Amino acid sequence: MSYSVGQVAAVAGVTKRTLHHYDEIGLLVPSGRSPAGHRRYEEADLDRLQQIRFYRELGFPLDEVAKLLDDPDADPTEHLRRQHGLLTGRIDRLREMAAAVEHAMEARKMGITLTPEEKFEVFGDFDPDAYTEEVERRWGDCDLYEESRRRTAGYGKEDWLRIKEETDALNARIAALMAEEAAPGSEAAMDLAEEHRRLIGAHWYDCTYEIHLGLAEMYVADERFTATYDAIRPGMAAFLRDAIVANAARRA
Repeated sequence: MSYSVGQVAAVAGVTKRTLHHYDEIGLLVPSGRSPAGHRRYEEADLDRLQQIRFYRELGFPLDEVAKLLDDPDADPTEHLRRQHGLLTGRIDRLREMAAAVEHAMEARKMGITLTPEEKFEVFGDFDPDAYTEEVERRWGDCDLYEESRRRTAGYGKEDWLRIKEETDALNARIAALMAEEAAPGSEAAMDLAEEHRRLIGAHWYDCTYEIHLGLAEMYVADERFTATYDAIRPGMAAFLRDAIVANAARRA
């Protein structure tokens, strides 16, 4: 069975002019002609056109495509292997591009204007973008969430690094106090809990004692927060929660 230029163009998604050009440069010469002299394409021609379109999609110039397809030592299986490798590489790059675009969109929502490299430098394995949808669902209508977005919208890399340094230093002091076997209700522990509350208020939103108590319960109720604190020192999430509760009672 053979096909006309129009049929091939419709099936392959190319123009008739393209097929004429491929014929003129010897890249895809139809196997036959009709009695009237019109081009007729066989199945083998369609297979070759499929190969041409694949390499063109990957950005290969026509002369290189011709060399690849006309290599007398070329193995059809090797062609498929090469195409699979090229296609896999392109898929990976497209996925990376899609991820970058998603990060950019979510970062805009969160007000975090950092590059992926800067985010990794600041946040390490924690990706704030990953929680954007959940944050908006849980607190999107909350005034504190809007306040946090407004404040963080102007933060740059140096701001986030400074906040991270302050947070890490405070967490280290809490862990050191635990190592001394201090009670979460001790004056020292409550003072650190107060610093924790003020740190939140300084950088995100006005953290009242009531709000702080809510956060404290979340630190032990949400396994993600628990894991974050307990990775610093086992039991730290519960210790901080108890210290926050004691501090709020002290200030009542």
